Amino acid sequence: MDLYQILTMHNRPWSIREIVVFVFFLAVVAGFLLLRLKTHRITKGQAVAGLALYGFLGIVFASTVFTRTPGNRAYELLPFWSWREILFHQDWSLLQENVLNIILFVPIGILLFPLLRKITWKSALIIGLAISALIETSQLILCRGLFEWDDMIHNTLGCVLGYLVASQLLQKRCGRKVK
Repeated sequence: MDLYQILTMHNRPWSIREIVVFVFFLAVVAGFLLLRLKTHRITKGQAVAGLALYGFLGIVFASTVFTRTPGNRAYELLPFWSWREILFHQDWSLLQENVLNIILFVPIGILLFPLLRKITWKSALIIGLAISALIETSQLILCRGLFEWDDMIHNTLGCVLGYLVASQLLQKRCGRKVK
């Protein structure tokens, strides 16, 4: 299953109400960032990173929670169950899902780096885990997917990898020491 099939099979188009809510909160976030920019509390780069992060998170939450068709409450509480299936039953579709869950959060880690100037990899880990836990908990409560620890682990790993990529690029480009 390719990425296009995943998006079209698991997600319905956004409703007018969802678009209005997204745009409303985009305006609120943009206004907040503009105010912080005008008072010199953030840089233009931080404002752009903040808007990009909001937009990306909106798309992630839409595709993982809000545009999914409600179903039954489902959960898998055994950590690393997907890796057992991959190793013992050669379930390559689960391997693909695991890799896609890692890749999904890489942009979040990349955007955190310019947004939060003094972020460490531990902070990126906590933020990635918190966002992923919010997604998984929303899926469980709203019956819109499978709640599983594996997704939280893979998403968090992706966020940290994104942070590490951004920190290495910045370190090479600007000579800034990264924690």
